[in-house]
Amino acid sequence: MKIAILGGGHGAYAATADLSETGHEVRLWRRDAAALEPLVQAGAITLKDAAGAREVPIALATADIGAALKGAELIVIPTPAIAQHDIALAMAPHLVDGQVVFLPPGTFGSYVMAQAVKAAGNRADVAWAETGTLPYLARKHGEREVNVTIRAIRLPTGVYPARKEAQAIEVIRRAYPAVHGCGDALSGALMNAGPVIHPPLMVMNAAPLQHFERWDIHNEGTQRAVRDVTDRLDRERMAVREAFGQGAPHYPLADHYNNDQWMYGDAHKQLVKSGDWRENIDLHTHRYITEDTELGLAFLASAARHTGVDAPIAHGLLAIVGGFLGRDLRQGPRTFESLGLAGLSAAQLKQKLHDGE
Repeated sequence: MKIAILGGGHGAYAATADLSETGHEVRLWRRDAAALEPLVQAGAITLKDAAGAREVPIALATADIGAALKGAELIVIPTPAIAQHDIALAMAPHLVDGQVVFLPPGTFGSYVMAQAVKAAGNRADVAWAETGTLPYLARKHGEREVNVTIRAIRLPTGVYPARKEAQAIEVIRRAYPAVHGCGDALSGALMNAGPVIHPPLMVMNAAPLQHFERWDIHNEGTQRAVRDVTDRLDRERMAVREAFGQGAPHYPLADHYNNDQWMYGDAHKQLVKSGDWRENIDLHTHRYITEDTELGLAFLASAARHTGVDAPIAHGLLAIVGGFLGRDLRQGPRTFESLGLAGLSAAQLKQKLHDGE
């Protein structure tokens, strides 16, 4: 299958190498041509995982998004949600009927990007899908080298518009067999693990993050008190899903720590053992704040308001992060209010997400 990967981060390089190695024709687009040049020159990514290190040739690395998208049946965008609007505008002139766009994860980006593309004048019949996490726990180790600690074994995925769910899931599963449908885009967005696991870790590790040059929030930073807050925040997420009529499985985040039933299986020990997450994290600029809190947690809190679900942990964490950022995060760009969804009834919202516009 012809696949386009858009992005230049850990997930994009992992996806490019992994899907190339499994036999797909993969074209990687990165807007930073200078940073992409080592990969252009080598024509391969060094992929490291439990099987060792090896060179994986790729079909194309390019700063021309049109060249990457041309003829692609599947488009994978494993980038932070803060980049989605700009990428949508760059994609808009090139998308055609029948293509499937996969956001792992999406932060409701499937809906947001679809609206941006349409506003730019492209009315192509495209399916947009999003899941709860990246297909990989991965970190880049060099300009064209990526280390994959573990691959996801379960990827619940929602589709916008939901009328195209069967087609989208069939295409995505040819690249990622771990994908399974979970309903519409809202259901997919409320599977997103980032806004549940990362805001408590950032808030409750704020002092060591600012004191130490490098700190592992998943090792020393994950103590019982942090887990207790995370578990309660996740119960709020699951209550919101239930309020929208979205049934189990909800993939409770507690399974990430306690057993092998979560999206990555029994992964937490391997994540810590790799050492790749002992890093410098800036409380103002890291994607755990700019993506998972300012966008993802704000979205979850607004969904709770919309359904009338009591969510004190979500609102409290949002207020604390707003305190050290110096701004009110309750009405951010990715809330029901900002997206024009707050005034819709449950039936109207469901129909909108099913049919598209």
